[in-house]
Amino acid sequence: MNQRKWFPIFAVVLCLAALLFTLSSCNKNPAEGLGDIVYVEIDMQNGDYIKLELYPGIAPITVANFVDLCNRDFYAGIQFHRVIYGFMIQAGDPTATGSGGSEKCIKGEFQSNGVQNLISHERGVISMARLSNNYNSASSQFFIMHQTETRLDGDYAAFGRVIEGIDVVDKIASVATDQYDKPLAGQFIKTIRVISEEAAKTPGAAPFATGSDTE
Repeated sequence: MNQRKWFPIFAVVLCLAALLFTLSSCNKNPAEGLGDIVYVEIDMQNGDYIKLELYPGIAPITVANFVDLCNRDFYAGIQFHRVIYGFMIQAGDPTATGSGGSEKCIKGEFQSNGVQNLISHERGVISMARLSNNYNSASSQFFIMHQTETRLDGDYAAFGRVIEGIDVVDKIASVATDQYDKPLAGQFIKTIRVISEEAAKTPGAAPFATGSDTE
């Protein structure tokens, strides 16, 4: 999904520098060591949670970047700042304006950018937001499909899907919003964290690891 506004110019410069570094290291696998599937959980401040599985084999740059942001607790306190019922819910901007991101941008892993990625934007799929006229401007903003929208296929880097908590996606998608699609009542993320396969496949929120995660 497009980010609503342009990045500030200094952020664009950082994005270009990071992209050049990524391209210069293209013969390295950024997702090396992540395995075939990475499991993550979005813990909301109200106690709700969404579990997802991510696919490093399909979108290695995207998954590695997302996991790095999770491990750095980048998403703590960030909200779903753009919500469109029947379409998607979007988060990942620390400014909650639609123009913010992390300190770097990544290559867009989708077909119109030369990457074979056949994940369709079906209900529950997670994908990366970017600027409409820059294929390599994805940073930290992501969106989860509330309903299927295949017109996004091939133009946005889908990289995983919801495996538990689609009801929470429905709940967030149903909140009242303003003229800019921003929820009137903040939909805040407590944290997004990598979890084990066992925790992912056990019904209920994953336990927090003692000494590493904050209750």
